[in-house]
Amino acid sequence: MSTAVRFEQVSKTFTTARGRRFDALTDVTLDVDAGDIYGIVGYSGAGKSTLLRTVNALERPTSGRVLVGDRVVSELSGAALGRARQRIGMIFQQFNLLRSRTVYKNIAYPLKLAGVPESRILDRVEELLDFVGLTDKALAYPSQLSGGQKQRVGIARALANRPDVLISDEATSALDPQTTGEVLDLLRRVHDEYGVTVLVVTHEMDVVREICNKVAVMQDGRVVEQGTVYDVFAHPQHPTSRRFVSSVLHHLPSAGTIARIRSLHTGRLVQLHVENRESNDPFLTRISRRHDVDVNVVYGGVDELQSRLFGSLTVEFLGAEANVDRAVAELRQVATVAELAEAR
Repeated sequence: MSTAVRFEQVSKTFTTARGRRFDALTDVTLDVDAGDIYGIVGYSGAGKSTLLRTVNALERPTSGRVLVGDRVVSELSGAALGRARQRIGMIFQQFNLLRSRTVYKNIAYPLKLAGVPESRILDRVEELLDFVGLTDKALAYPSQLSGGQKQRVGIARALANRPDVLISDEATSALDPQTTGEVLDLLRRVHDEYGVTVLVVTHEMDVVREICNKVAVMQDGRVVEQGTVYDVFAHPQHPTSRRFVSSVLHHLPSAGTIARIRSLHTGRLVQLHVENRESNDPFLTRISRRHDVDVNVVYGGVDELQSRLFGSLTVEFLGAEANVDRAVAELRQVATVAELAEAR
């Protein structure tokens, strides 16, 4: 599989007006494969937007290289950089539409800059207006549009020059939940129908869960975890990743919840990690019957992601101590189990 975007040991240092240095990015190495919908997630100040802006050289790395396809974009300038940018579409959080131009002229603008003949511009803009569902808004001005419609115009404009890579900088953070879902559906269609690699920067883990196949988690200018969305959601390794996952999933009890569980339940408490299983074996029931213990699920849940199940259940075992020991030992043979006190 070819690489659409590659970050090679990218660092970026800013110097303030008072001469203070700030490291926005530190030694970031990351590959985005062609055809990915790749999420870059992090809290405010993590460096994710700075990293995104190096893709089209709106920011230049202090060290390291950024490649888009076979072009080292971080080393281009002038006309060569302009040609490379035509292959990179960008969607902005605040839409960045030209207020004095109609929807049609906003979408046509990058085509005019690229010197595309007027007849071809007309065909392309009409195609894109139909694609984003705004044919009837061609002559409207941005002030006459809703937030979701403005973002649809932004997406159409970003697609005008048929880019290989589409980068989205917090494109849904200014939208309500329903409109966010509509815009994410549109981005998925962009990926599926135009074959565009999509790079999504967001602080919303729901966005990553909804459309991305891979994700990198950033903190303090570094990538602290990366992998498939399923693996990061099902097995978050870094504390920042676990915080993000827990913001949209509530499988693992908090410290306060653990205290409440312990005050209410006197049996042996373990956490059972649940993943997509090949069989429908009711192993909890089978094991409890074999060892004459009762099983009580006291917390947790199971979610589906990319057609695969995962989650965590906090389970109470009740019965003679020796029987419970044998039941938990057998459970460890068929599932990932941790004592509640250890599973944080």
